[in-house]
Amino acid sequence: MISFRKELSFEVPSRRGFLNITPEVDRCLVESGVAEGLVLVNAMHITASVFINDDESGLHHDYELWLEKLAPHEPVAGYRHNVGEDNADAHMKRQIMGREVVVAITEGRLDFGPWEQVFYGEFDGRRRKRVLVKIIGEGASC
Repeated sequence: MISFRKELSFEVPSRRGFLNITPEVDRCLVESGVAEGLVLVNAMHITASVFINDDESGLHHDYELWLEKLAPHEPVAGYRHNVGEDNADAHMKRQIMGREVVVAITEGRLDFGPWEQVFYGEFDGRRRKRVLVKIIGEGASC
């Protein structure tokens, strides 16, 4: 059994944004040497998310609008959490979009359905944040 762990860092220059991190997860998979197993990818911050969906700009725009309707940033004073802060909406957006994803590894590749990609969602950006990639499984020679 192989166990591999790596932390990735991202810094979104704006308050919110979505990054396709599939290439970084693929590089971790190659580095791990796992051919059959599972990869866990999770945001290590409570105002960020990891999710799987299509890499399509219209969808990402729709996410922005939808999330802002569900948990609007303004008025900041409308949230009890925002005493001395302004990120209560980011916590709620993260809750909606999810903390982590698990993807099967088959024959040394991420076993996705059509159009699936791994994304990092940032809801309170402008600083470095971490994403954990944890891979477990068997190597090709096992």
